[in-house]
Amino acid sequence: MNRITQLFNIQYPVIQAGMIWASGYKLASAVSNAGGLGIIGAGSMYPEVLREHIEKCKKATDKPFAVNVPMLYPDIEKIMDIIVEEGVKIVFTSAGNPKTWTAFLKEKGITVVHVVSSVKFALKAQEAGVDAVVAEGFEAGGHNGREETTTFTLIPMVKEQLQVPLIAAGGIATGRGMLAAMVLGADGVQIGSRFAASVESSSHENFKRAIVEAKDGDTHVTLKELAPVRLIKNKFFNDVTALYAKSPTVDDLKALLGRARAKKGMFEGDLEEGELEIGQIAGLIHDIKPAAQILQEIIADFEQAKREAAGL
Repeated sequence: MNRITQLFNIQYPVIQAGMIWASGYKLASAVSNAGGLGIIGAGSMYPEVLREHIEKCKKATDKPFAVNVPMLYPDIEKIMDIIVEEGVKIVFTSAGNPKTWTAFLKEKGITVVHVVSSVKFALKAQEAGVDAVVAEGFEAGGHNGREETTTFTLIPMVKEQLQVPLIAAGGIATGRGMLAAMVLGADGVQIGSRFAASVESSSHENFKRAIVEAKDGDTHVTLKELAPVRLIKNKFFNDVTALYAKSPTVDDLKALLGRARAKKGMFEGDLEEGELEIGQIAGLIHDIKPAAQILQEIIADFEQAKREAAGL
């Protein structure tokens, strides 16, 4: 038994990331049914929509699944109440102070995991009483840490000081990547981009195709003054770059960003004006497949890589 499979009572130490506009109940239940840990991403859901997804997920799988809650959320109290009422057993918190909700969730018997991008915050999360930590490198898609520390350096640095189980994230889409992360000290991996390009992902087909077509160098982190975000370069990205040339204020950036850019790009499929949040590893993703098949291929690749590594 591995520390992560034991903690979550799952078959493989593979967690599907809670991604906005990509991870509804269909993806979460498919990953859980295939032996990983599926996560419903609450970041793009109104409270009642989240409740609906949790209820549908419970019908679609009898395996453990989790909910990811970005703590910048305006309706966070309602979200947490729904999670408790619906009997969700595992919660991943991100984008905020782990002290705020960890004790509340733990008192309700919920397993809590917090997502961080630095050693400092990993230790703060451990101090707050979390059961495990996701350390996410700068390669990751979507909102990113300000430290710009890559997964390859972050994982061993966190491992050196952390006692609770460690999950690696950012730049992992294959079994080889999974093995590399575990050799560096991770107990399991969290995978986002590869599952965003799955049949069950709730993202728009246009966005899924954009992921598959992306090459290395096609994503970039921008809007650091608001919240650093890794995007595929498109018209909106070019508009942001052009605005930076004029030394904009934070308000200028906010005005350009406006509202619902991520929804426009990832959910509605507007490849020109939308935010297309994806990781650097998109350059290694070449097809859209069912989530179960993706997971099986990752595990097969992991076992093959392990055999090859034995001969080094």
